[in-house]
Amino acid sequence: MAKKMVYFFGGGKGEGNAKMKNLLGGKGANLAEMANLGVPVPPGFTITTEVCVHFYQNKRKYPQGLQQEVAKAMTKVEKVMGKKFGDPKDPLLISVRSGARSSMPGMMETVLNVGLTSQTIPGMVAQSGGNERFVYDAYRRLIMMYSDVVMEKAAGIEPKEDQGIRRQLEHLMDGMKKQKGCTLDTDLTAEDLKELCAAFKAKVKEVLGKEFPDEPDKQLWGGIEAVFASWNGKRAISYRRIEGIPDEWGTAVNVQSMVFGNMGEDSATGVAFTRNPGNGEPHFYGEYLVNAQGEDVVAGIRTPAPVNTHSKSEHNKELETLQERMPKVYKELDTIQKKLEKHYRDMLDIEFTIEKDRLWMLQCRVGKRNGPAAVRMAVDMTKEKLIKKEEAVLRVTPGQLDELLHPIIDPVVEKEQKVMAKGLPAGPGGATGQVVFTANDAVNWVKGGKKVILVREETNPEDVEGMRAAQAILTARGGMTSHAALVARGWGKCCIVGCSALHVDLGKREFRVGGQVVREGDWITLNGTRGNVYAGQLPMMDAGEENKVLMDFLKICDTVRRLGVRTNAETPADATRARSFGAEGIGLFRTEHMFYGKGSDEPLFFLRKMIMSNSEEERKKAVDELFPFVKRDIKGTLEAMDGLPVVVRLLDPPLHEFVPESPEKRQELAQALGIGMEELNRRADALHESNPMMGHRGVRLGITYPEVTAMQARAIFEGAAELLKAGKKPYPEIMIPVVCDANEIRQQQQVIGQVYKETLAKFGLKKIKHMVGTMIEIPRAALLSGQIAEVTEFFSFGTNDLTQMTFGFSRDDIGGFLPDYVNQKVLPGDPFQSIDQTGVGELIKISIERGRKTNKKLEIGICGEQGGEPASVAFCHKVGMDYVSCSPFRVPIARLAAAQAAVRK
Repeated sequence: MAKKMVYFFGGGKGEGNAKMKNLLGGKGANLAEMANLGVPVPPGFTITTEVCVHFYQNKRKYPQGLQQEVAKAMTKVEKVMGKKFGDPKDPLLISVRSGARSSMPGMMETVLNVGLTSQTIPGMVAQSGGNERFVYDAYRRLIMMYSDVVMEKAAGIEPKEDQGIRRQLEHLMDGMKKQKGCTLDTDLTAEDLKELCAAFKAKVKEVLGKEFPDEPDKQLWGGIEAVFASWNGKRAISYRRIEGIPDEWGTAVNVQSMVFGNMGEDSATGVAFTRNPGNGEPHFYGEYLVNAQGEDVVAGIRTPAPVNTHSKSEHNKELETLQERMPKVYKELDTIQKKLEKHYRDMLDIEFTIEKDRLWMLQCRVGKRNGPAAVRMAVDMTKEKLIKKEEAVLRVTPGQLDELLHPIIDPVVEKEQKVMAKGLPAGPGGATGQVVFTANDAVNWVKGGKKVILVREETNPEDVEGMRAAQAILTARGGMTSHAALVARGWGKCCIVGCSALHVDLGKREFRVGGQVVREGDWITLNGTRGNVYAGQLPMMDAGEENKVLMDFLKICDTVRRLGVRTNAETPADATRARSFGAEGIGLFRTEHMFYGKGSDEPLFFLRKMIMSNSEEERKKAVDELFPFVKRDIKGTLEAMDGLPVVVRLLDPPLHEFVPESPEKRQELAQALGIGMEELNRRADALHESNPMMGHRGVRLGITYPEVTAMQARAIFEGAAELLKAGKKPYPEIMIPVVCDANEIRQQQQVIGQVYKETLAKFGLKKIKHMVGTMIEIPRAALLSGQIAEVTEFFSFGTNDLTQMTFGFSRDDIGGFLPDYVNQKVLPGDPFQSIDQTGVGELIKISIERGRKTNKKLEIGICGEQGGEPASVAFCHKVGMDYVSCSPFRVPIARLAAAQAAVRK
């Protein structure tokens, strides 16, 4: 590698900048950027992601020349700090941290206080004004971190559960605290810590079979290798898979001068956000701990104090704010956070340390936020003219928007419930599930079809798979910047942290709140928006549609997007709901729904009569009886969507599905048709098909029984005519399904055209605005689109059946093999979830090109399940469709995805 491998930052300048995230990782790029902005950053250097890639491609060996570049950069750091790494009299201590280009909070490793050895400890004691307690506290942290990260994890040692070296050292420390009658780590004296450090080193030798290293350089390179190794650690791989981060990116390594927040009462460390990441409020928000190191804030061992009034909660409202305790430092911090947000034009997550009243900024990155916060920030920053509307659209992911449509606890029921415990509201919405206490149990119970809530004393990065599997997360310890809160917020998962009333007993698999005991498998319910925990399983309901901020954001999306968004609706109620979410019409209205569920008995009976009829006379009678039900539903839906288009798909039921099974129902049907049971059974048997999905359905039904098409056309036109007479603006689009040839449409159009003329005459109307089109769901139809477009006004792609027929997969039977195809990367994903752009997508492109060549005014949309899936929406935009159609609750997501597709072009 001839390229530069190490980039220095500090002393008011950085060799990199914020645009170099791919090379320097997010942390390294932002440290360089802050240095260039004149922000006080402890000097250091970044080893590039390219070195990490080389490390893995060359059997964990470094490129030639790296050691020399690191030594050269270290000399620059020493010059700025006026100290030397490894110097016995005035030693420089450093931290070694990871930094991928995409934030992976807590998923990779960090080692602090590197450079503390038996040789440098006396110099550190002298440097700190004789503060032995501080130095030995830093040393015990180094031993804990280094033995865990470098000597165990990076060495590939897999300890038994709860038997890792860090856990064993924590047991030693807990034992000493008990022996000395202490509650907090800070209560231990310098002599206690000296004794503890000696015990730690002996335990490391006993468990890992190696001495703890006592040379600064050995510690440094051990730390660097451990960070690179952590890129392929279990939790990092799991997180990358969940977040879709490519394995080949690699991580950078940041080596930075240590500054100490644990030097006494005039020192502190904290994590803050330039806006509230839980709700998006435009106030500086954060937490800090006096006389602590950074890991203490996120570990949740001590309750952090709020940085200002806006950061106060039930759990820390009595604690002194940073603004009150250190007003001068707070003012400087507030000025810097405002400067950084204005520079980056986004909400930032910042880490800071105060060493003897001097402020240092350790990190800044674009902050993770939940859905409600992301939407509010996008709207507020657009109003503040901090960002343009095109940027606002890209600031919210479809997953974050989905959070605003998440279930909440039924408020009427919740009002009557007694709150069992209260914690910090770290993740929005409501969730109910059975209690589990380990990440492994969460994963296994969910595989078994159960809904679970993961309850922990505190989560750690190893719990990531269980956190993902659970409906929600509840922890006894930790603040709004703890690991659980950060990860849950990034995923938009319901989460409550810092619920101090909880006493978790992992051994007994139970937790106690006061006198109440909740055991593994018991149901609890969380309100993650308020931080309330309830016993039992409370009912959930959909979040309200009256979210003003959501509607404001979607209006921004609408100013940017080109692609229309319609809904798939089956009832007038569906149509009304979808319209409230901004649907611009109905892309698929199925009449079959009236034969299922509530109120279906009568129309289903007439449908069965129609199916089992053996003559045109019998069939016409049944069709006439069915007509008022079809007309009622179509008219109601046209009225709900007044002024907007409604695509009505003609009947497309596989006939055998509607043949009754019970002898009583068959007897009733035989009586209505005036035939015996033997004759009815004979007719039922005659309807049996080997492959009903490709059998007598859709347009084929209309061709063999034109009276069925005529009845539906009459229901559509008469419903529309009555609405026109009432001053409404109905706009039906009649869709003929399962077409494979233009002649099928010609034949059906004659039937529809005749009914249209009769309806105009009956109601004395000159015209009823409407269109006649088809669903493209058979590969042959896609290839013959040029001919089909000559006789139609619109195409709607039925991607479910088109995918099924293109792949030759039955979508009802894919469970036995498709997961293996995806896991073994035979296919990149489930083609029924997201449009297969190389195969099915190619057919769609051919169809659009040939259709538009023949008919330039051809309206084109999609009505399969993929109509609300973001990657599929982007594809629809790219190929020039007019609209996508999806379920009512996916309409907001489709509006956002369409806007993002327009911005990304």
